[in-house]
Amino acid sequence: MNRPDLGRRALAEGLAAFALVFAGCGAIVADASYDGAVGVVGIALVFGLVIMAMVYATGHLSGAHINPAVTLAFTLTRHFPARDAGAYIIAQLVGAIAAALVLLAVWPDQPAELGATVPSVGLGSALVYEAAMTAFLMFVIMAVATDTRAVGAGAAIAIGGTIGLDALFGGPVTGASMNPARSLGPALVGGTFDDLWIYLVGPIAGAALGALAYQLVRGEHPEPAGDGIGERDR
Repeated sequence: MNRPDLGRRALAEGLAAFALVFAGCGAIVADASYDGAVGVVGIALVFGLVIMAMVYATGHLSGAHINPAVTLAFTLTRHFPARDAGAYIIAQLVGAIAAALVLLAVWPDQPAELGATVPSVGLGSALVYEAAMTAFLMFVIMAVATDTRAVGAGAAIAIGGTIGLDALFGGPVTGASMNPARSLGPALVGGTFDDLWIYLVGPIAGAALGALAYQLVRGEHPEPAGDGIGERDR
């Protein structure tokens, strides 16, 4: 299968990031606006399901990173070409910001700060949570995206399920971002910058650790650079 050019792949990444923030942060906003109608479990399900849907929709096109931390981890482990990483990350950030702007247009009073992530524990504890949750996520992504022994058809379910799991136990603690773009979009649009650095440093460090941990457990040398999820189906 001929893969799309870089511009189209980046566009797919931007659209997927838009869907993530619009649906996920939209669920948080709706929950705050309607007296907890969505709930913690509902919000976790929304984040897991939207990622599952976007992996199915864009995995064969762009690799479905949908997350700057994932792109950087794939680049670090030589599963993604460094020359393309900048375009992916810019597209992910633009998609997340655009979604936050749409939410602001719909909810100008900014309930729940448009879904901004703010820790409910100390900064050190929040950093550990974000790094650990992202490491879990990246470990799973590496398995389904880079190892031919894993079941490729279940990639979206495995990744969406991990997002939902992390959101269930980590959502009340840090907001379970695991994604700098997901946190940066609402923060920039809503002006909520409290402890934002945690959601940049934690996911990036955690994704790198998760990717390197899978490389260690796998016991093989990295394969040539590709796109990520869906690359081995080409």
